[in-house]
Amino acid sequence: MAEAFIVAAARTAGGRKGGALKDWHPADMAAEVLDGLVARAALDPAAVEDVIMGCVGQAGEQAFHIGRNAVLASSLPTSVPAVTIDRQCGSSQQAIQFAAQAVMSGTQDVVIAAGVESMSRVPMGLPFTLPLQHGIGTGPFSARIRERFGVQMFSQFDGAEMIAEKYQLPKERLDAFALDSHRKAAAATLAGAFEAEIVPLKVVAEDGEERLHVHDEGIRYDATLEGIAAVKPLKEGGRITAANASQICDGASGVVVASAAAVKAHALTPLARIFNLTVTGGDPVIMLEEVIPATRRALDRAGMKIDDIDLFEVNEAFAPVPLAWLQETGADPAHLNVNGGAIALGHPLGASGTKLMATLLHALRARGKRYGLQTMCEGGGLANVTIVERL
Repeated sequence: MAEAFIVAAARTAGGRKGGALKDWHPADMAAEVLDGLVARAALDPAAVEDVIMGCVGQAGEQAFHIGRNAVLASSLPTSVPAVTIDRQCGSSQQAIQFAAQAVMSGTQDVVIAAGVESMSRVPMGLPFTLPLQHGIGTGPFSARIRERFGVQMFSQFDGAEMIAEKYQLPKERLDAFALDSHRKAAAATLAGAFEAEIVPLKVVAEDGEERLHVHDEGIRYDATLEGIAAVKPLKEGGRITAANASQICDGASGVVVASAAAVKAHALTPLARIFNLTVTGGDPVIMLEEVIPATRRALDRAGMKIDDIDLFEVNEAFAPVPLAWLQETGADPAHLNVNGGAIALGHPLGASGTKLMATLLHALRARGKRYGLQTMCEGGGLANVTIVERL
């Protein structure tokens, strides 16, 4: 089978809700990443054969095909097509896998996989709450679905609580994990670990001065365990709080996936080879647990063991997710989310897949490591796993 290579990977620095990136239209923000990717790859924009754009909140400014609109706002020629996809939090990780499949099938040679989410300008849940506000319909879960699974609503917050209880993860451990995420992200930022992966965006500061947004805005450099522990649980008697869950975030990200022929023809420099692509589905009620069986399946299909992987990126949607994943897979915690995760850096929904991939590839390179594994829990009880080999 033909191989697929990642030849560029980049992201914006995260913006807090209502923060530094609130004035950026999501199409323009994604366009900056598309331009940054072709510049990093030293690639003729006309060579791009497709753009696959992940986005969860496809309403408002992210409606009417945000993928195509990002192309139209970029320097790419209008001849470059695009598609917008939704696999919930794994949307842009799935974009990577679709891009790789296109290249590995021989259908296309150069594809950009990307994602965008402006959670300031398109609030989470807007696509399904807006019709309800106008008295239209009953929401995305039909009576048949609710009857089958015995619930009135599928909630990621309830799922996170269920995982914490199932895997006996006390709130104290969740809070400690959250603190560690902030500390690792702060250390990485101060050491310049993210500089190579970030596409600068011009923003206007509170003092009216224009500056470049190059640092993730959600990191709490002064975070303490006492401060995190003091945050009230989202439900009475629960363990999940806003402090041990991912942050609402604005951002865009992407990677360029190319065939061996394209690498040669365009004199591209591969960052990594895509080694394995896996996606699985499981229980939609507990919902966020699927990263565990998905990882097992990916390793089995790749003929690898957990200890063969050098670095892991497991999305920190909620602290119980990576903690349960660690517990069940036996992975070394020292190799997990080494530069912090979404609890500190933010989770821009549709952009998080390619965001984590950009961070994973640069972390592998900085440490001289070979294999990386990335996985995301996703709404509906889904999970993607992508294994890459750094070159």
